[in-house]
Amino acid sequence: MVDYHAANNQSSTGGVQTYMEQENDWDRDLLLDPAWEKQQRKTFTAWCNSHLRKSGTQIENIEEDFRDGLKLMLLLEVISGERLAKPERGKMRVHKINNVNKALDFIASKGVKLVSIGAEEIVDGNAKMTLGMIWTIILRFAIQDISVEETSAKEGLLLWCQRKTAPYKNVNVQNFHISWKDGLAFNALIHRHRPDLIDYDSLRKDDPVTNLNNAFEVAEKHLDIPKMLDAEDIVNTARPDEKAIMTYVSSFYHAFSGAQKAETAANRICKVLAVNQENEQMMEDYEKLASELLEWIRRTIPWLENRTQEKTVNDMQAKQEDFRDYRCVHKPPKVQEKCQLEISFNTLQTKLRLSNRPAFMPSEGRMVSDINGAWHSLEGAEKGYEEWILSEIRRLERLEHLAEKFHQKAAIHESWTDGKEAMLTQKDYETCTLSEVKALLRKHEAFESDLAAHQDRVEQIAAIAQELYSLSYADSASVNARCQKICDQWDSLGTLTQSRKESLERTEKQLESIDELYLEYAKRAAPFNNWMEGAMEDLQDMFIVHNIEEIQGLITAHEQFKSTLAEANKEREAIQAIQAEVQKIAQSNGIKLSGANPYTTITPESIDNKWEKAMDMVPLRDNALQDELNKQNSNDSLRAKFATQANTVGAYIQAKMEEIGRISIEMNGTLEDQLTNLKDYQTTILSYMPEINTLEGSHQLIQEALIFDNQYTSYTMEHLRVGWEQLLTTIARTINEVENQILTRDAKGISQEQLYEYRASFNHFDKDHSGALMAEEFKACLISLGYDVENDPQKRSGQMVSEDFRALLISTGNSLGDSEFARIMSIVDPNGSGAVTFQAFIDFMSRETTDTDSADQVIASFKILAADKNFITADELRRELPPDQAEYCIARMAPYTGPDAIPGALDYMSFSTALYGESDL
Repeated sequence: MVDYHAANNQSSTGGVQTYMEQENDWDRDLLLDPAWEKQQRKTFTAWCNSHLRKSGTQIENIEEDFRDGLKLMLLLEVISGERLAKPERGKMRVHKINNVNKALDFIASKGVKLVSIGAEEIVDGNAKMTLGMIWTIILRFAIQDISVEETSAKEGLLLWCQRKTAPYKNVNVQNFHISWKDGLAFNALIHRHRPDLIDYDSLRKDDPVTNLNNAFEVAEKHLDIPKMLDAEDIVNTARPDEKAIMTYVSSFYHAFSGAQKAETAANRICKVLAVNQENEQMMEDYEKLASELLEWIRRTIPWLENRTQEKTVNDMQAKQEDFRDYRCVHKPPKVQEKCQLEISFNTLQTKLRLSNRPAFMPSEGRMVSDINGAWHSLEGAEKGYEEWILSEIRRLERLEHLAEKFHQKAAIHESWTDGKEAMLTQKDYETCTLSEVKALLRKHEAFESDLAAHQDRVEQIAAIAQELYSLSYADSASVNARCQKICDQWDSLGTLTQSRKESLERTEKQLESIDELYLEYAKRAAPFNNWMEGAMEDLQDMFIVHNIEEIQGLITAHEQFKSTLAEANKEREAIQAIQAEVQKIAQSNGIKLSGANPYTTITPESIDNKWEKAMDMVPLRDNALQDELNKQNSNDSLRAKFATQANTVGAYIQAKMEEIGRISIEMNGTLEDQLTNLKDYQTTILSYMPEINTLEGSHQLIQEALIFDNQYTSYTMEHLRVGWEQLLTTIARTINEVENQILTRDAKGISQEQLYEYRASFNHFDKDHSGALMAEEFKACLISLGYDVENDPQKRSGQMVSEDFRALLISTGNSLGDSEFARIMSIVDPNGSGAVTFQAFIDFMSRETTDTDSADQVIASFKILAADKNFITADELRRELPPDQAEYCIARMAPYTGPDAIPGALDYMSFSTALYGESDL
C-alpha cells in the first residue's frame, strides 16, 4: 500500500494556512471554464482509480460514486495506509452523511481545513464540492510531500520539473498549464529517467497531439501511470487546467522518486570514491618519490664512504672537484624532492583527516622519519668524505715534499760517497815514506771527521724514508731500497775506515814526519767545507707553508743565517791564511811541495768556489721566500673575502629564519593574504641565491689555493649550505601549513574568525615558539577555547560551552576529564610523541564541530542502490555508477556470505567501513 503522507502526519498552523490558500484558489477558479471541469473530472477520476484498483474496485462517475461515502473512505485508507472508523452499511441518507463525515473528519485530522465543503453537498452529488474535496485529498497525499530546496509543494514540484527538463531543446517549464501543451515536457520527464522508452529526438514541437499521446501511452504501459487526460483536451484548450496538470505530473514525480533516491545515493558514493581514488594516487606518488629518493641516497652513501687512497695530489683534487660537482649540481634537486616529499605527506594526511579517513602509513622504511634518518646519514657521509679529501690532499702534499727532500739529500750523500770505498781499500801507504804515511794517517783522520759529519745526513735520510713508509707513500718501496743501499754502504764505509785506520797506525810507528800545518788546514777546512755544503743544501731546501706566520718564521731563520755569514767569512779567510803560511814556509826553507795537501782534498779554490756559490744562492733564497710571503698574503686576502661574504650570508640566513618564526605566529590578514605574503617572502629569499653562488665561488678559490683554516670567520661553507637548505625548507613548510589551513577551512566550513581564535590560543600557549604544544599546554589551550570534556560520556561529547562556563573553568582551574583527554590525545598525537602541532589541533577542532560523511551514510546509499538488499551485484554497480568507479568498487568488494547470498553477491557493508578505517559498524 502506497503511503504518501507518512512523513507529514502531524497538524500545524502552517499546514492549515496552506490548505486555506489552496481552497480559496479552488473557490475562485473552479469550474469557471467547462473545459477545465471536463479535464478535472477525467484527471481526478483516473487518479482515484489508480489507487482504488489496489482494493479491486473503481469509480465511473466521480460525483455519484462517492455519495454514499463508502468508496471515499476506502480511497482514504488506500492512500494513507491507515484504518478509518467502521462505515455504516445502511442505505438511508443519514447513513451516507455519517460515512462522508467520517471521511471528512479523517482529512481534517491530517491538518487540512476544509472550506465550504460539507457532507450534505457530497451526498447530494454537488460536482463542484466533490471535485474540490478530491483536489484537497490530492494536495494532501500526493503533492504536499514534494519539496525541493525547502520550497512549497507546488513550487517544489515545479522546480523538480524545471531541473529534470533543463537539458532538453524546446522545453521551458514555467507553469502547470501552457508549458505542457505541446507534450514535449511530458516526454522529456520520461526520457530523463527512462531513455530506453522515448526517442526524444524524433518528436516535433508542431505535433503536440502525437507528443502527448506518446507520453501518456508510454507512461500507462511502462510506468503504471493511468491515462488521466486526452491529448485533444489539452491541445484544444487555450490554457489547460492547472490542477489537472499538477495531478498528472505528481504521478510522474512519485513514479520516478525511487530513481531520484538512487541518483542521490549514487552521487554520494561517487563523491566518497573520488576522494578515496585521489588519496590512493597521492599515496602511490609518495611511495614512488620516497623509494626513488631512498634509492639515490643508498647509491650515494657508498660513494661518499669510499676511502680509496690516490697516489698524487692531482688525483685527489680531481676527487674534490667531483665532490664539488655533486654538492652544486646533483644534490640540490634532491633537497627539493625531500622538501616536496614532506609537503606531499602533510597535505595527504590533512586530506585524509578532512575526509574522515584513517591516516596514511607509508610502507616499511618509507616514513618521513626514515627519509630524514637516511638524509642525516647522507650528510654525515658528506662531511666525513670532505674532511677525508682535505686530509688526503695534505698528506699527499707532505709526502711529495718529503719524497723530493729524500731524493735531494740522498743524491748529495751518494755524490759524497762516490769513490770512497775505492779510496779506503787502496794500499798506497805500503810504498810511502814516513812523512807520506803520516800524511795518509792525518788524511784518514780528516776523513773520519768528515765521515762523522755526514752521520746526521744519513740519519735524516733514514728518518725521512721511515716517515714516508709510515704515511703509506705510493713509491715507498723504491725509497726504502735506496735508503737501505745508503745504509749498507754507510756501514761498509765505517768498517773500511776502521780497517784503514788500523793499517795506518801500524805504519805510523815508523813514520813520524808530518806536516802539522797541512793537518791544521785539513782539520779546519773539512768542517768549514761541510758547513758550506749544509748551508747550500739549506738554501736549496724546499719548503711548504700554510699561513703568513709560517713563512715569516722561515724568513726570520734565513735572516739569522745571513747574520752568521760575516763570522763564516772570517773562518774562510783564516783557513786560506794557513795555506798561505804553508807556501811562505816552503818558500823560506826551499821546500818543494808535491802540490796537493796530503791530508785533504779540499783545496782553497774549492772553498772559494763553494763560498761564491753559496753567496749567489742567498739572494735566490730571499726571492723565493718573498714570493711565498706574497702568496700567503694573497691567501689571506682570499680568507678575508670569503669571511666577509660568509658573515653576511650567515647573518642573512639567521635573520630570515627568525623572521619566518615570527611570521608563523602572527595573524595578519586572511589566510589567502598570509599565503600571498609568504610566497612573496619566498620569492625574496630565492632572489638571494646569487649571493650563495658567489660565496660558493669564493669557497672554490679557497679550496683551489689549498687553504684549510680561516681565522676571520666562524662560518664554514658546510654550515652555510645546511643553513640555506633549512631556510628554504622552513619557508616551504610554512607555506604548506597555511595551504593546509585553507584546505581545512574550506572543507570544514570554518570561519576566518574561528581560525584567528584557534591560532591566537595556540600561539599564547606555545611559549617557546616551537610550533607544538606539550600535553598540559594543549589541555590549557582547549580550556581557554571553552572546550569542556567530562569523564561521563553521557554528559559531554566535546561540545563548545558558554562564555560564563568557560570563565568558570579557567577561574576554578577545572581540568579536562582524564579518559576524555586521553581520547583527544590519541587523535591529535597518534604516535605518542607528547607534542601537538597546530595542524593536528585545527584538524581536531574542525572535526569536532563539523559534520562529515560517514561509513553509515555510505552504507545507506549502497542499500538504496541494492533495493534494500544486504548485498549488491556487479551489474547493479555498473548500472548505477560511472564505469571507472563501478569497477573500482567491484575490484575491492569481498563476496557477500550472508544467509540470503546469491551467486555474484558483493559485500558493500564491509567495503564501506573499510573506507573509514573501521572494523565493523
